[in-house]
Amino acid sequence: MQIGIVSDTHGHSVFAQSAAYMLETFSVEQVLHCGDIGSTGVVKIFSKWPAHYVYGNTDDSRSVLQEEIEASGGKYYGQVAEIDLGSRRIGMTHGDDPALLMRMVRSDKYDLVCSGHTHQVNVRQVGHTLALNPGALFRAVRHTIAIVDLTTMHHEIVEV
Repeated sequence: MQIGIVSDTHGHSVFAQSAAYMLETFSVEQVLHCGDIGSTGVVKIFSKWPAHYVYGNTDDSRSVLQEEIEASGGKYYGQVAEIDLGSRRIGMTHGDDPALLMRMVRSDKYDLVCSGHTHQVNVRQVGHTLALNPGALFRAVRHTIAIVDLTTMHHEIVEV
């Protein structure tokens, strides 16, 4: 199963739509959004897939976002998501709480921990956990997303 990981759209539908086109070319089956969603329009763009969301530090209208996510068939987790996909355990948080993020990465509970916030790509292996920040779709030198094959854990950062 291939999944797409995006972060930090900050309500910019044009960049989110470009990411959605790219996700289609990789035939991803689900999408994870690591926060700073920014608008219900972004949620609508990613509603083509089963989508999972955590909030970011700039997501002020959390109840409005949650309503739209749930209405579109997505899942809203709040600050921390624990997701079982395929045979993998995935943790997700925005990343604006570095202590929380490090606890998740070092907990040995997850195969994959996804985060955003920094607007910079960061991929590292910590024990058996792949810690992945896909970069950002707004306020970044390069707009990037990540594709992860959950069977092999092969990952790729893709410029949008």
